[in-house]
Amino acid sequence: MPLLDIRSLSLSFGSTRALDAASLRVEAGEIVALMGANGAGKSTLVKILSGVQSADSGEILWKGSPYAPASPAEAARAGVVTVHQSTDVVGIPDLTVADALLLDRFIDGRQPFFLSSASVRRSAARLLTGTGIDLPLDRRFGDLGTADRQLVAIARALSNKAELLILDEPTASLSSLESHRLYALLQGLKAQGLAILYISHRTADLQALADRVVVLRNGRDVGCFARPIDFDVAIEAMIGRALPTTEARAAAAPGTPLLQLRGVTLRPDGVPFDLTLHAGEIVAITGVLGAGKSRLLSTLFGVYPLPSGTMTLAGLPYRPRGPADAIAAGVFMAAEDRHRSSFMPPGWPGASIAETISLPHLSRWYPSGFIDARRENREATKAIERLGIKARGPNASVWSLSGGNQQKVVLARWDAADSRILLLDEPFQGVDVGARQDIIDALRCQRGRATLIATSDPDEAHAVADRVLTLSRHTIETVTHRDTRALPALGDQKEDA
Repeated sequence: MPLLDIRSLSLSFGSTRALDAASLRVEAGEIVALMGANGAGKSTLVKILSGVQSADSGEILWKGSPYAPASPAEAARAGVVTVHQSTDVVGIPDLTVADALLLDRFIDGRQPFFLSSASVRRSAARLLTGTGIDLPLDRRFGDLGTADRQLVAIARALSNKAELLILDEPTASLSSLESHRLYALLQGLKAQGLAILYISHRTADLQALADRVVVLRNGRDVGCFARPIDFDVAIEAMIGRALPTTEARAAAAPGTPLLQLRGVTLRPDGVPFDLTLHAGEIVAITGVLGAGKSRLLSTLFGVYPLPSGTMTLAGLPYRPRGPADAIAAGVFMAAEDRHRSSFMPPGWPGASIAETISLPHLSRWYPSGFIDARRENREATKAIERLGIKARGPNASVWSLSGGNQQKVVLARWDAADSRILLLDEPFQGVDVGARQDIIDALRCQRGRATLIATSDPDEAHAVADRVLTLSRHTIETVTHRDTRALPALGDQKEDA
């Protein structure tokens, strides 16, 4: 008897069929990966299992008995705990890690509220015993990186006696090293009998962990693949078509130098480095969290001042005092968190596809101050067609779109005007393989500008870039050219860096 048995589950939102007779089984001590394009029904299925939504039809059996939780708390009491991609709600910034680990117990009264810090620390340490999780218990939760926040969330799930752990894109913001630490932890939990439902767009995750991969498409389960998993076939089942054959692609011939950095540092005590971006070139930067990837992009966009060194853009001095200066100079940036940086809140004016695309260009497109809705709709319609954005039309809310289509809108807003430099911070985060390929193809078509991409995934970096720079301690450590080995970044390689 499976631990979890989902049978013909269906749920509709108006005329949209989010789940269409989907079925899935998970055994104790098994890692099952749930794979699907954005909008395939993965999130809906997780919400039903977590007690956030109810299905229209079908049934769920948990340990052989009907299962229909009315809330996440009820699901957790049954042994089903979800760890979401965003870990902001796992703890309160000013509390310690020990406090965050015990937060559920404080809320439901299992832990006395008035305790000494020493007793809280002892209780938290006991909670971690046998989990294989090591955390700095006295550290402020707000000071933790994403990887440690994930561990806090998992530890809290285990403290609730979870028998099924649902992980939603847990490595989306982790470096390669941190991802492998997570893999080792999950394999250890699996060996203890924990069942894991793992959702990810990264095939590296699934290759490392999954005993089986279940594929959803348009709300239906369209394939189940056991080890050894043929990911080409699984991806074809996921998107309903074969991806184009990936052929070795020569690096783009460098065009005119557009952006030149000489002797720059990203922080006062940093090691100086040089960097040149050429027209028609795609350069990716990778490295562990905190290496300086986002700092470099934000500095180029004028968010942070440059501590030292010089920058020139198209041969002229470049030192933006803020994002407005950067945009006026033709340097555009899509930040990592698209929900916070690129979209107006749900229900607010400006949340449609057309309004989202036009927002950074209002002063140039409409110098009189009167917005031309027809132009907004024209630009959005062109973007929908060019990038294959799945939407009802240009006036659809960006919040109604899947993650991959939202990211296409972010790219479309900066493609709507000519730029010299395009800065993209984690552009493939939470984006399925089909949408990722569409975005890569669109980036390669823009040959008049230089594109600089920051990504924590080395595989993504090498898939899209002509050059890959590895950052460490806020300076360039190595440069890898397409089809060549890693080269030292400084010394003889300074001009190429």
